[in-house]
Amino acid sequence: MFKVGEVDVRDLERFGNMIGALGQDGPKAVNRALNRTGDMARTRVVRELAKQTGLPQKTIRKAVKIKRSSWQDLEYRLSASGGDVSLKYFKARETLKGVTAFVRGERELFEGAFIKGGSFARGRVVAKGLNGHVFQRIGGRTELEKLKSGVFIPIEMVEGATAAAFEGLVADVLPRRLDHEIGRSLGL
Repeated sequence: MFKVGEVDVRDLERFGNMIGALGQDGPKAVNRALNRTGDMARTRVVRELAKQTGLPQKTIRKAVKIKRSSWQDLEYRLSASGGDVSLKYFKARETLKGVTAFVRGERELFEGAFIKGGSFARGRVVAKGLNGHVFQRIGGRTELEKLKSGVFIPIEMVEGATAAAFEGLVADVLPRRLDHEIGRSLGL
């Protein structure tokens, strides 16, 4: 059968012949292989993105969308949304010096930033309208700026360990899944 790392003309011809032998069932077998491999790739991408960015997997899962393959459109698509992610989502904690957040795998201090209002001596209270976001004063008492992390999920998804994990998984799993699905359809 068709194996990764052992691709030569005979294997490609045999693979083409097997797809041809399936007739109308050919796209169905390819569709099943694409969807199974795509689902496995999505799981791996979510895990790697969580490690790479420092965001929880739950947040990454909401940002990564899929479009599954169909018999007519043999394409499995992973896409991501999310601009500059707020520090609120990076396990932000308020300290005496500012706010610390777990961005890109390291805890980072943002001096002078705050999440709550009031003094530490009398007790910090959640200020209305801040919704747990991290802010910093840029001028007077009411001039605040929401702090962002500099992490863009769509960009992170195609760089570094996440991209390598995706490409490695697809290169390893897709040929085996195609082999399996074609054999299953041919009754082998």
